[in-house]
Amino acid sequence: MERGPAIFVGMVFCLFGAALLAWIVTRARQHRPVAQGVSPVASVTVAGLAAVIILALGAWCFTRL
Repeated sequence: MERGPAIFVGMVFCLFGAALLAWIVTRARQHRPVAQGVSPVASVTVAGLAAVIILALGAWCFTRL
């Protein structure tokens, strides 16, 4: 992967993953739903897993430099 796109995509993934993870933690601490109409445990689990995968993709992009 070229250097410029790898940095851009890595930053986008890392920023989005970190923001999603912060949002999930904030919603869970306030006992508010993460997703409407879904079990609170399931929604936190699925959204948290998605955030971790997105952060891992961002880290992988940075290893391609």
